[in-house]
Amino acid sequence: MTNAPHGGELVNQVLAGREREAALERARNLKRLVLDGWEISDLELIATGAFSPLTGFLNREDYLGVVGDMRLSDGTVWSIPIVLGVSPEEAGGLKLDEEVALVDERDEILGLLRVEDIYEYDKEREAQLVYRTTDDRHPGVRRLYGRGQVLLGGEIKLINRIRPERFRELYLDPADTRRIFAEKGWKRIVAFQTRNPIHRAHEYLQKCALEITDGLFLHPLLGETKSDDIPADVRVRCYKVLLEKYYPKDRVLLAAFPAAMRYAGPREAIFHALVRKNYGATHFIVGRDHAGVGNYYGTYDAQLIFDDFDPGELGITPLFFEHSFFCRACGNMASNKTCPHGPEEHVFLSGTKLRQMLAAGELPPEELTRREVAEILVEYYQGKALTG
Repeated sequence: MTNAPHGGELVNQVLAGREREAALERARNLKRLVLDGWEISDLELIATGAFSPLTGFLNREDYLGVVGDMRLSDGTVWSIPIVLGVSPEEAGGLKLDEEVALVDERDEILGLLRVEDIYEYDKEREAQLVYRTTDDRHPGVRRLYGRGQVLLGGEIKLINRIRPERFRELYLDPADTRRIFAEKGWKRIVAFQTRNPIHRAHEYLQKCALEITDGLFLHPLLGETKSDDIPADVRVRCYKVLLEKYYPKDRVLLAAFPAAMRYAGPREAIFHALVRKNYGATHFIVGRDHAGVGNYYGTYDAQLIFDDFDPGELGITPLFFEHSFFCRACGNMASNKTCPHGPEEHVFLSGTKLRQMLAAGELPPEELTRREVAEILVEYYQGKALTG
């Protein structure tokens, strides 16, 4: 039995059959709002139940509750505002209870929005409370500041989905992963979020968690990220070669998480845990600086925020891990919890130094990165140097 969805029921706002055909016909004659890639991913994740219990973009009351208190208006925990921003001009042409068509930049109809609320909001307040900074150098804050000044709240329906060209087999909805977990007989499922290739420290955390669970749900974020993050196709190659050679095939499920990366640190750790609960996970790994960027958050702030909630209201068990490393004296991976030796025995490279090595065609130490993964990254960084 996998974990119950957040709010108790898996939302499904995906239209099919005659209902879809009727909605598509209706949408052709409605006012249109153009969504960008970030908003399209949110639309699809709401519709497929990944963002349960949300059935649409947040109305004012829910928005204020999420930003101020990490709760929807009914008290349900939710830590990241899922909203649709428009310009005052666009908002001025809309009225409450109106149905509008949601389209992509090519004018392809994606879904419908029933406008239940039209409201302005304080961007700096949202930045400070959600991201803990108003600095527009923070990628999440920069995105927020560029968003429309008016928010539209209301229930959505999904008519057409954007199908990825690559790795289509990895795009599994919560209903899919829940079915797979049930078929495998997994009762304790640990999820792992990443937007980076997996290095040996990540592998150590995952395998520690596998010792106490039935299966690992490796769920890399393949939606929108910073321009300097490693591209999704390179990362997927790394995940696949690692799983092929070093993980038990019957105890791991690899799937894509098509969300945009917020870089909201502690708040995003809660969000990532709740979403994985909707996919069926019972446990969630939280390492150092989860969903962080730059120096905006403390090393373990993303773990400490879980203390703000009663375990029952989250409904998923966080597994906290400290920074891990290879210790020469121990002869294996370890952390400060398990290793008595000093830093002189620990193999460590800064991210900058690691990227320099890869760009120069040098393979990092095997203790840090599996050779097969390092070779893929060397190929990427050298190609980037040639074209950049």
